[in-house]
Amino acid sequence: MNREDLRYLFFTIPAIVYIGVFAFYPAFDAVFLSFIGSDGQFTLNNYKELFYFNIYGTIIDTIIVTIGALLIQLLLGLGVASILAREFRGKSFFSTLSIVPMGVATVVSAIAFSLIFQTAGGYANTFLTMLKIHPVNWYANSYISLLVVMIADSWKNTPIVALILLAGMMSIPKDLYYAASLDGAGPVRRFFYVTLPNLKSYIAIALIIRGVSEFNIFALPLVLIGFHPLILTTLAYELYSTTTIYLSSAAAVILLAFISVLIVLNIKLGGRR
Repeated sequence: MNREDLRYLFFTIPAIVYIGVFAFYPAFDAVFLSFIGSDGQFTLNNYKELFYFNIYGTIIDTIIVTIGALLIQLLLGLGVASILAREFRGKSFFSTLSIVPMGVATVVSAIAFSLIFQTAGGYANTFLTMLKIHPVNWYANSYISLLVVMIADSWKNTPIVALILLAGMMSIPKDLYYAASLDGAGPVRRFFYVTLPNLKSYIAIALIIRGVSEFNIFALPLVLIGFHPLILTTLAYELYSTTTIYLSSAAAVILLAFISVLIVLNIKLGGRR
């Protein structure tokens, strides 16, 4: 290693220290604390106690939010990317408008959607009343509450998926579309037989990247629906607030395990590409 390499390595030290202190150390500390009891001894009771807090239901609700939000974001992202991949008047304005939600703070978007889905006087129920439809109590049922979270989260994060898919669409050779047109394929057939097959790796990467974030979702459901229904992140926070840090750490480790699987999948897919 020469002096030039050492100089570049020196500039990475702040980033390495930051990641070590604020990412790796808390993760390892959480794993360690999850196996410690209130008496300071090694134990597996923290994981056993989680089952008394409906950990199965919490995991299911987390998976429902993740899958539901990913489906919404994928469908909307494909639509937005398909529009942006074409040339049309006002494309620059539409492109800018489509990424605005990414710049909105999560708490701000959560507050905005809480106003939209208020049971009394909310914009959604006001619109339903105009259509002569009975207002909906959006927070009376846990699954409807989760749907509200999916919608709010999708509004903010669909632009990320759209940008990834747009990059994939722009990389598809135009010759493929031309050849398909010569064979008599219309826009729909070209989309399903040319665009989608060439977007498989981009779709997988987008879903995994967003899947990691969905499992980490915290501020949005906390502001919109509070602690009920619980998802893994809010469960860990509630346990930390109401019980012990050891039980909270066990919930955090379960969350970490799910995220780690998604990260490994992302790395493997990246290697294949």
